[in-house]
Amino acid sequence: MRAAPPAIDFGRPVQVVRGLDGRLSARFDRRALAIGLALAALALGVAAVSLASGTYPIALDDVLGALVGRGEDQLRMIVVEWRLPRVALALLLGAALGTSGAIFQSLTRNPLGSPDIIGFSAGSYTGALVVMLMFSGGYYETAAGALVGGLVTALAVYLLAWRRGVQGFRLIVVGIGVAAMLSAFNAWMIREAELEVALSAAIWGAGSLNGLGFEQLLPVALALCVLAPPVLVLARPLRQLEMGDDAARASGVNANRTRALLMVLGVALTAIVTAAAGPISFIALAAPQIARRLTRAAGVALVPSALMGGLLLVSADWAAQHALGVQLPVGVMTVSIGGLYFLWLLIREGRP
Repeated sequence: MRAAPPAIDFGRPVQVVRGLDGRLSARFDRRALAIGLALAALALGVAAVSLASGTYPIALDDVLGALVGRGEDQLRMIVVEWRLPRVALALLLGAALGTSGAIFQSLTRNPLGSPDIIGFSAGSYTGALVVMLMFSGGYYETAAGALVGGLVTALAVYLLAWRRGVQGFRLIVVGIGVAAMLSAFNAWMIREAELEVALSAAIWGAGSLNGLGFEQLLPVALALCVLAPPVLVLARPLRQLEMGDDAARASGVNANRTRALLMVLGVALTAIVTAAAGPISFIALAAPQIARRLTRAAGVALVPSALMGGLLLVSADWAAQHALGVQLPVGVMTVSIGGLYFLWLLIREGRP
């Protein structure tokens, strides 16, 4: 009879799950697992409140009945056809932003290294604007333009920051400069466009979930289903890269290839959000850091960051619709809240 392996002290309570006679195992941090479940429950609770809120308020019992196919046809139409796609998009897009922010903050090893700070969101916005203003492209053409714009911007920032390798601080500084130039270019394109098209692009550029339905929800859900498996597969190599390229190579990780793949995945997640709802700021910046503080982890983790991103965006969208008595684009709310968080983060990081 084989003796049980000795217990390993990881410094934090963990839950180890084994299967296939010990050939398959997984280790979960108990605090991170509990926080993740709590974030998921809160996000679903806010989603239920959002489905019940509106010009025509609906009781939560009737909302649940409409979701399972019971109740009046009018209630099912309001809940399922009108409100559900928007709420589901807020959860999915917030999760995409939280994951993208966690990827880039981990790669740069800096809490300021989110895609909206280092220019990748601005690049996706530029690509989408070029398609919208110059080619009158539809939803899928705009999505392709956002993806290409984000990838080209990421490549430019990476090459400009390269100097016998890429350091996180240099990448952030170069990205901020590129983001400033792209923002000016975006403003010029909107100014030179025809008035009607420019107004539409400007409203979309504020970041809004207004008017989105199943036409946008289905491709977003499909794209995220495609991107989620490789992101989860690369989660462990991402943690190894946080220790430095030499340590990552010593543990069998191809540092340059893994970093390039992670950057492509992070940009793709940002581009999906930009194509569907416009550039939504500060969720990618704030969600990973809030999740890290709640879980008390040594670094940012992908799953808690995704759950926090979904909670933040669905909460911000509810506030944008109902908190101030007037319906605002969700990007206005995230900028207002995220700006305060950004100032606090700069002050905190600037302290000796």
